[in-house]
Amino acid sequence: MSTLAFALAATIKHDGHGGVADLLATPADAAAWLEQHQNQLIEILGRPLADHARRSAPRAPAAAADHPGRATPAATAPSGRATPAATAPSGRVTAAADPSGRVTAAAHASVLRVGGDGELDARLHDELVGIRRAVRAMFARAVAPAAPSRADAHLLMDVGAAVGMINQAAGRLGSQRLVWERDGEPGVAWHANTADPVELVVAAVGRSAIEFLSGPDRVRLRACPAARCVKYFLQDDPRQMWCSASCGNRERVNRHYRKRQSG
Repeated sequence: MSTLAFALAATIKHDGHGGVADLLATPADAAAWLEQHQNQLIEILGRPLADHARRSAPRAPAAAADHPGRATPAATAPSGRATPAATAPSGRVTAAADPSGRVTAAAHASVLRVGGDGELDARLHDELVGIRRAVRAMFARAVAPAAPSRADAHLLMDVGAAVGMINQAAGRLGSQRLVWERDGEPGVAWHANTADPVELVVAAVGRSAIEFLSGPDRVRLRACPAARCVKYFLQDDPRQMWCSASCGNRERVNRHYRKRQSG
């Protein structure tokens, strides 16, 4: 089982050489991570991210439609930040649907410039790193009184600040509303307070963190005690000590070696 928040926390890992690797080290890394976890994002938002941006964007003025290649005005979120502008056929496409009307994964990716560059990638990186600090601070609290992950035990965000950041992020999702398409089944989708795609991603992480930390799986959360490991994991069995068999085997070998050296 892996929630969006859990997956984000797991971007801090052991590098295999006694150090710590950050899978969100660059804006390109952050964009790649989002692409890898877009299905979890869609599960929280209720529909693909590009669909959120498209439905929230204002209609383009008629004059703009008469001039192919001219960008339509960008939608502005409540925060004052502009969301990506829709462009005419000769420009960059921000959203597209397949024949069934469902926004495609490629369109979802295009809204956040996955694999591209620019200010949006940089914002996504900074916001994900920030909310990750909050999530990992809450994970450290959740495993207490056991020790937290060694990766950032000395750099943990204040618990109050972490709670505030997670709640503020999740609040951007607004309220849940009934969705019932003509030929589909009834469902629930978030009616967001923002159309900004980066804010929606962070909001989804915040909501995921709240659901995990207030749910039944929180009591299974552990920090792997292996000497070179920095992972948080979910305990599958009360007797499970390590995040993986390899960590357990490595620790048993080390323990045997130490006994032989001291004997």
